[in-house]
Amino acid sequence: MTATVPAHAPLVIVGSGLAGYQLAREWRKLDSQTPLLIISQDDARAYAKPMLSTGLAKDKSAEQLVQAEAGAMAEQLKAQIRSHTQVTAIDPAQRQLWLGNECLTYRDLVLACGAEALRPDLPGDAADCLFTVNDLQDYARFRQALHGKQRVLILGAGLIGCEFANDLLLGGYQPCLVAPAPQVMPGLLPAPSASCVQEALAAAGAEFHLGRQLVRLEHARSGLCASLDDGRQLHADLLLAAIGLRPRTRLASQAGLAVGRGIQVDRLLRSSQPHIYALGDCAEVAGHSLLYVMPLMAAARALARTLAGEPTQVSYGAMPITVKTPACPLLVAPPSGEQPGQWQFTGQAPDLRGEYRSRDGRLLGYALCGSAVQDKLALNRELPALLA
Repeated sequence: MTATVPAHAPLVIVGSGLAGYQLAREWRKLDSQTPLLIISQDDARAYAKPMLSTGLAKDKSAEQLVQAEAGAMAEQLKAQIRSHTQVTAIDPAQRQLWLGNECLTYRDLVLACGAEALRPDLPGDAADCLFTVNDLQDYARFRQALHGKQRVLILGAGLIGCEFANDLLLGGYQPCLVAPAPQVMPGLLPAPSASCVQEALAAAGAEFHLGRQLVRLEHARSGLCASLDDGRQLHADLLLAAIGLRPRTRLASQAGLAVGRGIQVDRLLRSSQPHIYALGDCAEVAGHSLLYVMPLMAAARALARTLAGEPTQVSYGAMPITVKTPACPLLVAPPSGEQPGQWQFTGQAPDLRGEYRSRDGRLLGYALCGSAVQDKLALNRELPALLA
């Protein structure tokens, strides 16, 4: 049993990223009266996170990526916004949360605390030159550090690594990617499609060292010296780590919520504790951990209705991922892996169309490169829903 709370207790959203603000927008369309409190560990400015990996090409400063200040968001959403504030504990039984010594009661609590960038633990004396870009503050620091620099070593050749490589190229920099897998985006693309992307980025000026590990990073007379596991040494000005994201689950775990890859929730976005929900990059929804924008938007719409008194299960239709690599336009709908099938390819690089079909011919996924992205509408009609 959970405690009874006052009638004026607020809906509390922890997180002011895309998930938190989008939920607030959707919910305010349905409920204009219930108090709303948004708690943010940063400055709570609204911005589109996907723009972080396209800002250099557009010569955008961090300030220019901001869509609205915290005060404007508070007014728009009829909300109280607490910026630079950390939730230190949650008491599900009492429906309370703690901000240090301050205790607040909630009607419902939504965790939209996102995911944190993984940082490699590298031997050497140059950890101060290792950057990750996962939020607006990270972007500001990285952009400032880039001033007057030229060569950027990117650790990781997944989606984010390749997007940043393309953005750096368009911004006039020289990216060099190091990754242990033998191809780019190994968890997302079949090998022929990956080759299309790699060849296009290489033709634009990117350097690749795939199938290799970075084992040491040290200051050199000019910039950095990065040692690979095959004995080669690479020289760069900065190191950008793009090796993945880890959902932020510590607060939920400490409060006794079920946690797997993310905070585990059902299709109503309910956690294992009453009156506590989760969405966005921190959530694992009915076994799915999808760190992309389209699932987040669907979850925000469904949860808004649930919180407004109309329980609504989230559904994920076909949700292809647009990879922002203009050197090789790319759209991918990765197969779930639950059904056996095989890849079939038509066309030639860079305009390669890959379809993953079951033995009986059903489309289960695709990877479209170059001009083949124009085929997406017809293929999307064939794709099964991710979560019907």
